[in-house]
Amino acid sequence: MPQQRILVTAAAQGIGRAMVEAFLARGDRVYICDVNPDALDSFTEVYPTVGAIQADVSDPAQVDRLFDAAQAHLGGLDVLVANAGIAGPTAPVEEVPIDAWQRTIDINLSGAFYCIRRGVPMIKAAGGGSIVILSSAAGLVGYPLRTPYSASKWALVGLAKTLAMELGGDGIRVNAICPGPVSGPRIDGVIRDKAAARGVSFEEMSDVYLNTMSLHQFIAAEDIANMALFLTSAAGAKISGQALAVDGHTETLRT
Repeated sequence: MPQQRILVTAAAQGIGRAMVEAFLARGDRVYICDVNPDALDSFTEVYPTVGAIQADVSDPAQVDRLFDAAQAHLGGLDVLVANAGIAGPTAPVEEVPIDAWQRTIDINLSGAFYCIRRGVPMIKAAGGGSIVILSSAAGLVGYPLRTPYSASKWALVGLAKTLAMELGGDGIRVNAICPGPVSGPRIDGVIRDKAAARGVSFEEMSDVYLNTMSLHQFIAAEDIANMALFLTSAAGAKISGQALAVDGHTETLRT
Protein backbone atom coordinates (compact mmCIF):
# COMPACT_ATOMS: atom_id res chain seq x y z
CA MET A 1 0.00 0.00 0.00
CA PRO A 2 1.36 3.48 -0.80
CA GLN A 3 2.72 5.61 2.02
CA GLN A 4 -0.09 7.43 3.83
CA ARG A 5 -0.23 10.80 5.54
CA ILE A 6 -1.71 10.31 8.99
CA LEU A 7 -2.70 12.64 11.82
CA VAL A 8 -3.14 11.12 15.29
CA THR A 9 -4.44 13.17 18.22
CA ALA A 10 -3.20 12.67 21.81
CA ALA A 11 -0.34 10.59 20.44
CA ALA A 12 2.73 11.36 22.54
CA GLN A 13 2.02 8.50 24.93
CA GLY A 14 -0.22 5.49 25.57
CA ILE A 15 -2.48 4.13 22.83
CA GLY A 16 -1.77 7.08 20.55
CA ARG A 17 1.97 6.54 20.66
CA ALA A 18 1.58 2.81 20.02
CA MET A 19 -0.46 3.61 16.91
CA VAL A 20 2.11 6.13 15.70
CA GLU A 21 4.91 3.60 16.13
CA ALA A 22 2.92 1.05 14.14
CA PHE A 23 2.23 3.54 11.34
CA LEU A 24 5.89 4.56 11.19
CA ALA A 25 6.97 0.92 11.04
CA ARG A 26 4.64 0.53 8.04
CA GLY A 27 6.35 3.44 6.33
CA ASP A 28 3.68 6.11 6.78
CA ARG A 29 4.24 9.80 7.47
CA VAL A 30 2.68 10.98 10.72
CA TYR A 31 1.78 14.24 12.44
CA ILE A 32 0.66 14.29 16.06
CA CYS A 33 -0.66 16.52 18.77
CA ASP A 34 -0.81 16.15 22.52
CA VAL A 35 -1.92 18.38 25.35
CA ASN A 36 1.03 17.36 27.56
CA PRO A 37 4.18 19.34 26.73
CA ASP A 38 6.48 17.01 28.68
CA ALA A 39 5.14 13.97 26.83
CA LEU A 40 5.58 15.82 23.53
CA ASP A 41 9.20 16.64 24.36
CA SER A 42 9.89 13.00 25.23
CA PHE A 43 8.21 11.85 22.02
CA THR A 44 10.06 14.23 19.71
CA GLU A 45 13.40 13.24 21.25
CA VAL A 46 12.75 9.69 20.04
CA TYR A 47 10.97 10.60 16.78
CA PRO A 48 12.44 13.93 15.61
CA THR A 49 11.10 13.55 12.05
CA VAL A 50 7.47 13.27 13.18
CA GLY A 51 5.66 16.60 13.15
CA ALA A 52 4.23 17.49 16.54
CA ILE A 53 2.33 20.34 18.16
CA GLN A 54 0.77 20.98 21.55
CA ALA A 55 -3.00 21.22 21.22
CA ASP A 56 -6.14 20.74 23.28
CA VAL A 57 -8.75 19.29 20.90
CA SER A 58 -11.61 20.70 22.98
CA ASP A 59 -10.63 24.19 21.76
CA PRO A 60 -11.67 24.78 18.11
CA ALA A 61 -9.01 27.48 17.69
CA GLN A 62 -6.28 25.05 18.74
CA VAL A 63 -7.73 22.41 16.41
CA ASP A 64 -7.53 24.91 13.54
CA ARG A 65 -3.89 25.55 14.39
CA LEU A 66 -3.26 21.79 14.53
CA PHE A 67 -4.69 21.10 11.09
CA ASP A 68 -2.99 24.10 9.51
CA ALA A 69 0.32 22.79 10.86
CA ALA A 70 -0.42 19.24 9.70
CA GLN A 71 -1.25 20.49 6.19
CA ALA A 72 2.03 22.37 6.05
CA HIS A 73 4.03 19.39 7.32
CA LEU A 74 2.34 16.53 5.45
CA GLY A 75 1.05 18.32 2.37
CA GLY A 76 -2.35 16.67 2.75
CA LEU A 77 -4.12 13.97 4.72
CA ASP A 78 -5.16 10.39 4.04
CA VAL A 79 -5.99 9.15 7.53
CA LEU A 80 -7.28 10.84 10.68
CA VAL A 81 -7.18 9.02 14.01
CA ALA A 82 -9.33 10.81 16.62
CA ASN A 83 -7.74 9.32 19.72
CA ALA A 84 -7.91 12.11 22.31
CA GLY A 85 -10.00 11.38 25.38
CA ILE A 86 -10.11 11.50 29.15
CA ALA A 87 -11.50 9.11 31.73
CA GLY A 88 -13.75 11.68 33.40
CA PRO A 89 -15.11 11.43 36.93
CA THR A 90 -16.11 8.33 38.87
CA ALA A 91 -19.24 9.06 40.90
CA PRO A 92 -22.97 8.38 41.15
CA VAL A 93 -24.81 10.46 38.58
CA GLU A 94 -26.25 12.82 41.19
CA GLU A 95 -22.74 13.59 42.43
CA VAL A 96 -21.07 14.20 39.06
CA PRO A 97 -19.93 17.83 38.97
CA ILE A 98 -21.38 19.70 36.01
CA ASP A 99 -17.96 21.01 35.01
CA ALA A 100 -16.54 17.46 35.03
CA TRP A 101 -19.41 16.28 32.82
CA GLN A 102 -18.84 19.17 30.40
CA ARG A 103 -15.07 18.68 30.29
CA THR A 104 -15.48 14.98 29.44
CA ILE A 105 -17.94 15.73 26.64
CA ASP A 106 -15.82 18.63 25.38
CA ILE A 107 -12.71 16.48 24.96
CA ASN A 108 -14.10 13.05 24.10
CA LEU A 109 -16.98 14.00 21.81
CA SER A 110 -16.66 17.63 20.74
CA GLY A 111 -12.90 17.23 20.28
CA ALA A 112 -13.46 14.38 17.83
CA PHE A 113 -16.07 16.43 15.97
CA TYR A 114 -13.80 19.48 15.70
CA CYS A 115 -10.97 17.34 14.31
CA ILE A 116 -13.17 15.46 11.85
CA ARG A 117 -14.76 18.70 10.67
CA ARG A 118 -11.30 19.99 9.72
CA GLY A 119 -9.93 16.68 8.51
CA VAL A 120 -12.71 15.67 6.11
CA PRO A 121 -11.99 18.35 3.47
CA MET A 122 -8.33 17.32 3.47
CA ILE A 123 -9.15 13.63 3.04
CA LYS A 124 -11.65 14.45 0.31
CA ALA A 125 -8.93 16.43 -1.46
CA ALA A 126 -6.70 13.35 -1.26
CA GLY A 127 -9.35 11.32 -3.11
CA GLY A 128 -10.57 9.40 -0.07
CA GLY A 129 -9.11 7.68 2.93
CA SER A 130 -9.99 6.62 6.43
CA ILE A 131 -11.12 8.03 9.77
CA VAL A 132 -10.64 6.01 12.94
CA ILE A 133 -12.43 7.13 16.10
CA LEU A 134 -11.43 5.76 19.50
CA SER A 135 -14.56 4.82 21.39
CA SER A 136 -14.57 2.17 24.15
CA ALA A 137 -16.20 -1.00 25.36
CA ALA A 138 -18.09 1.53 27.50
CA GLY A 139 -19.58 2.76 24.21
CA LEU A 140 -21.17 -0.65 23.68
CA VAL A 141 -22.43 -1.52 27.18
CA GLY A 142 -23.43 0.45 30.26
CA TYR A 143 -20.79 1.56 32.77
CA PRO A 144 -22.08 2.43 36.26
CA LEU A 145 -20.46 5.38 38.07
CA ARG A 146 -18.89 6.55 34.77
CA THR A 147 -21.83 8.40 33.20
CA PRO A 148 -19.92 11.16 31.33
CA TYR A 149 -17.35 8.76 29.90
CA SER A 150 -19.85 6.13 28.78
CA ALA A 151 -22.21 8.71 27.29
CA SER A 152 -19.40 10.28 25.28
CA LYS A 153 -18.19 6.91 24.02
CA TRP A 154 -21.69 5.80 22.94
CA ALA A 155 -21.98 9.10 21.08
CA LEU A 156 -18.71 8.43 19.25
CA VAL A 157 -20.09 5.15 17.90
CA GLY A 158 -23.09 7.05 16.58
CA LEU A 159 -20.77 9.64 15.06
CA ALA A 160 -18.77 6.94 13.28
CA LYS A 161 -21.82 5.18 11.87
CA THR A 162 -23.41 8.42 10.69
CA LEU A 163 -20.24 9.70 9.06
CA ALA A 164 -19.69 6.36 7.31
CA MET A 165 -23.05 6.93 5.62
CA GLU A 166 -22.36 10.57 4.89
CA LEU A 167 -18.84 10.16 3.55
CA GLY A 168 -18.93 6.78 1.85
CA GLY A 169 -19.59 8.33 -1.54
CA ASP A 170 -16.38 10.31 -1.17
CA GLY A 171 -14.37 7.15 -0.63
CA ILE A 172 -13.90 7.83 3.07
CA ARG A 173 -14.29 4.93 5.49
CA VAL A 174 -15.17 5.69 9.11
CA ASN A 175 -14.91 3.19 11.95
CA ALA A 176 -14.79 3.20 15.74
CA ILE A 177 -12.39 1.08 17.76
CA CYS A 178 -13.79 0.07 21.13
CA PRO A 179 -10.96 -0.93 23.46
CA GLY A 180 -11.48 -2.79 26.68
CA PRO A 181 -9.39 -1.82 29.74
CA VAL A 182 -5.93 -1.01 28.38
CA SER A 183 -2.98 -1.57 30.71
CA GLY A 184 -1.39 1.68 31.85
CA PRO A 185 -1.72 4.67 34.19
CA ARG A 186 -5.22 5.63 33.01
CA ILE A 187 -6.92 2.34 33.81
CA ASP A 188 -4.97 2.14 37.07
CA GLY A 189 -6.47 5.49 38.05
CA VAL A 190 -9.96 4.39 37.03
CA ILE A 191 -9.65 1.18 39.04
CA ARG A 192 -8.33 3.13 42.02
CA ASP A 193 -11.28 5.54 41.89
CA LYS A 194 -13.80 2.73 41.41
CA ALA A 195 -12.26 0.78 44.31
CA ALA A 196 -12.63 3.84 46.54
CA ALA A 197 -16.24 4.32 45.44
CA ARG A 198 -17.04 0.65 46.14
CA GLY A 199 -15.06 0.48 49.38
CA VAL A 200 -12.74 -2.34 48.24
CA SER A 201 -9.00 -2.65 47.60
CA PHE A 202 -7.28 -1.85 44.31
CA GLU A 203 -6.39 -5.53 43.90
CA GLU A 204 -9.99 -6.64 44.45
CA MET A 205 -11.31 -4.12 41.94
CA SER A 206 -8.62 -5.08 39.42
CA ASP A 207 -9.82 -8.69 39.67
CA VAL A 208 -13.40 -7.50 39.11
CA TYR A 209 -12.30 -5.79 35.91
CA LEU A 210 -10.49 -8.90 34.70
CA ASN A 211 -13.64 -10.90 35.32
CA THR A 212 -15.68 -8.60 33.07
CA MET A 213 -13.78 -10.00 30.06
CA SER A 214 -14.05 -13.50 28.68
CA LEU A 215 -10.28 -13.66 28.12
CA HIS A 216 -9.56 -12.36 31.65
CA GLN A 217 -6.70 -10.21 30.33
CA PHE A 218 -6.12 -6.50 30.14
CA ILE A 219 -5.63 -5.11 26.64
CA ALA A 220 -2.24 -3.85 25.43
CA ALA A 221 -1.87 -0.56 23.57
CA GLU A 222 -0.29 -2.57 20.75
CA ASP A 223 -3.54 -4.53 20.35
CA ILE A 224 -5.33 -1.27 19.54
CA ALA A 225 -2.52 -0.23 17.21
CA ASN A 226 -2.89 -3.50 15.30
CA MET A 227 -6.58 -2.80 14.72
CA ALA A 228 -5.80 0.73 13.55
CA LEU A 229 -3.23 -0.68 11.13
CA PHE A 230 -5.79 -3.11 9.73
CA LEU A 231 -8.53 -0.53 9.32
CA THR A 232 -6.20 1.86 7.48
CA SER A 233 -4.72 -0.82 5.22
CA ALA A 234 -5.79 -2.37 1.93
CA ALA A 235 -7.04 -5.35 3.96
CA GLY A 236 -9.65 -3.07 5.57
CA ALA A 237 -10.66 -1.33 2.36
CA LYS A 238 -14.29 -2.50 2.52
CA ILE A 239 -14.85 -1.98 6.24
CA SER A 240 -16.82 1.11 7.26
CA GLY A 241 -19.46 2.10 9.78
CA GLN A 242 -18.35 -0.48 12.32
CA ALA A 243 -17.76 -0.37 16.08
CA LEU A 244 -14.99 -2.92 16.45
CA ALA A 245 -14.28 -4.17 19.96
CA VAL A 246 -10.72 -5.02 20.97
CA ASP A 247 -11.61 -6.03 24.49
CA GLY A 248 -11.24 -9.75 25.12
CA HIS A 249 -15.05 -9.85 24.85
CA THR A 250 -16.65 -7.61 27.44
CA GLU A 251 -19.40 -9.56 29.20
CA THR A 252 -20.39 -6.66 31.45
CA LEU A 253 -19.00 -3.45 32.90
CA ARG A 254 -21.17 -3.68 36.01
CA THR A 255 -18.17 -3.06 38.20
